[in-house]
Amino acid sequence: MNNRTDILSLRDALDVLRGRPDQLIETHVEINPEAELSGVYRHVGAGGTVMRPTKVDGPAMLFHNLKGHPDAKCVIGLLASRQRVAELFGCKKEELGHLVQSCSANPIAPVVKEGPAPCQEVVHRATDPDFDLFKLVPAPTNTPVDAGPYITMGMCYATHPDTGLHDVTIHRMCIQGKDELSIFLQPGSRHIGAMAERATELGVPLPISVSIGVDPAIPVTSCFEPPTTPLGFDELSIAGALRQRPVELTNCVSIPERAIANAEYVIEGEILPGSNHVVEDQNTHTGYAMPEFPGYNGPASHECWLLKVKAVTHRNHPIMQTCIGPSEEHVNMAGIPTEASILGMIDKALPGKVLNCYSHRAGGGKYMVILQCRKTVHTDEGKQRQAALLAFSAFPELKHVILVDEDVDIFDTNDVLWAMNTRFQGDRDIVTIPGVRCHPLDPSSNPAYDTSLMDIGISTKTIFDCTVPFPLKDHFKRAPFLDVDSEKWLQG
Repeated sequence: MNNRTDILSLRDALDVLRGRPDQLIETHVEINPEAELSGVYRHVGAGGTVMRPTKVDGPAMLFHNLKGHPDAKCVIGLLASRQRVAELFGCKKEELGHLVQSCSANPIAPVVKEGPAPCQEVVHRATDPDFDLFKLVPAPTNTPVDAGPYITMGMCYATHPDTGLHDVTIHRMCIQGKDELSIFLQPGSRHIGAMAERATELGVPLPISVSIGVDPAIPVTSCFEPPTTPLGFDELSIAGALRQRPVELTNCVSIPERAIANAEYVIEGEILPGSNHVVEDQNTHTGYAMPEFPGYNGPASHECWLLKVKAVTHRNHPIMQTCIGPSEEHVNMAGIPTEASILGMIDKALPGKVLNCYSHRAGGGKYMVILQCRKTVHTDEGKQRQAALLAFSAFPELKHVILVDEDVDIFDTNDVLWAMNTRFQGDRDIVTIPGVRCHPLDPSSNPAYDTSLMDIGISTKTIFDCTVPFPLKDHFKRAPFLDVDSEKWLQG
């Protein structure tokens, strides 16, 4: 693995893709950010759990002509291909989990850049008479029933009011007024949510910056969760390790906080204390928020926090970056850190017994992983199931683990299903752990679905052991073929 060190911004990444065939489409045809943009990209490269038909592993798209925003552009799908993420990171697509895990274990802290930053070429303050988020920030809607325009790729950066430690995470934010955003902070799950709750206890606002359009290493590594990155761990240091140089920050112009210096846009503001009762669809009354990663429309929350905006800064001719909620882009942003966390924990406890991990697109990067296991001696039997239990510990939102042998390609769903059909018996190879907290967005994790479930988000974690019992390995050898270089035949 050779980390790519020549990409430090969104524009660097786009320049790289312009030199690769079929990786970036640019269009100057006018597009409406209100549902039309996502509707187009669904057929170009969204993938993931998006409503079919959709296209998997398609190119990213850069729209140069946004209706209502003549000076701005919008990119979607930058990370919607595992191969493209690997290209932007400098490794093979099969190595992404291992690479990011190594970076999380060897972080490089961010640094503050003195003087004017690229993200502050243009400054709009909320005190300006014409300040209006709806006009300044070309935030799209994914569907016609979204609660409003959503910022889906904003890197939220804040400081804990007690410890002074920093954190970066991604949260859905909906424009609610000319200087107001709602921000959904799932109680008890994300670091910035804990910061906002503590600030409320102290009766003070929480300054926060939202950087949009950044080096693609940042949105992927910002999606790490505990226990790999406990409260106070700045995930920007993982992106720094990936690029082998610190992420550069800049001081905000209106609040005592920092933002990512190379960002296209920065929204500066404060989460107001005790403001966690904002109705997400207060302007549209659709009942929905936006499409979530499992593929369903999420209900509008009545418990969002209020982010009062103080300023918006941006580059000249800025590029808004967005994603479709259930797309392959979410799979990669959530799934690659999931793989890294699981590999890191298993390797400490069972070194050499799990070769690789894939957080499958069908689970949105969160619900399902496939572990490639290796048994070399008879005492390895059973360790594959221990590895699955460790995976559940490394990533608590995980619901299903599929275990396969080292001869199975975990990135090929057909090969995984082949293993399930020839190396699995439902009455002996399924392990269930009922009544465990998983993820509240799983619609089957609901007492309305199963009355035995005590609360929304309670589920049954399940292990599907599709590995061959060690004493029988010689009876399950795949048919061998001659290993030849077919290139000369293909060339005629």
